[in-house]
Amino acid sequence: MKKVVFLFVLFAFSLGFSQNEKLFDEATELYNNGKYSEAIANYEKILDSGQHSAELYFNMGNCYYKLNSIGPSIYYYEKALLLNPNDDEILNNLGYAQNMRLDAIEQMPQTELSRIYNKILFLFTCNQWAYLAIALVLLFVATYLAYYFIRQANRKRMAFITSLFSLGFGLFCILIAYLQLQQNKRDNPAIVFSKEVSVSSEPNKTSEQVFTLHEGTKVNIEDSLDGWEKIRIADGQTGWLPAENIKALKDF
Repeated sequence: MKKVVFLFVLFAFSLGFSQNEKLFDEATELYNNGKYSEAIANYEKILDSGQHSAELYFNMGNCYYKLNSIGPSIYYYEKALLLNPNDDEILNNLGYAQNMRLDAIEQMPQTELSRIYNKILFLFTCNQWAYLAIALVLLFVATYLAYYFIRQANRKRMAFITSLFSLGFGLFCILIAYLQLQQNKRDNPAIVFSKEVSVSSEPNKTSEQVFTLHEGTKVNIEDSLDGWEKIRIADGQTGWLPAENIKALKDF
């Protein structure tokens, strides 16, 4: 009975994968023919089936960019970047889309040490740092066993040094993966989808309006209250806006 259930699940998965592959190919053809809205409909069907990928989000970003939809195009490029943070093509197209925004918000200045720290922290994804740590720990085990069994002095010394290096760097990778995970938990980025939205000092309609944001601007969600979101923008300013004006990038 278990075998039958397993075969049924395997068949259903294979069928779903082949259907999604067909939808993806059709969407690509539609895009090449300038039918961007129809291509988006196909991509959304793939998303509805539970399949996500950087390539899928990137293609959706391209479609919305062609339709001059700033918010959605930046949103899907950013989604693709979360899955593949070092892809030059995604970064390049995201830059083009960001140039269409009305808001020009300057980043808060960073120290040189902070820039180096962030560059190292996000050199790889959290999972990639974890996989690298596992590989190094396995290397440590292998070289330590080699050190234990090898009799020749030079090779024994080399195995010992390699084992210490792999263990130390493996622990470093685990630390970086942990720090990135904590950073990701604190970060809750979102994209403004409304053409224009006023940001208030408090979560109500009668409070003072402190600044205005436009479609495509990236914000970070700091807090939520009764349908309002407290957001922070790149230059450090904070305020509240109605939740329906933004769309979070992460699915918690």
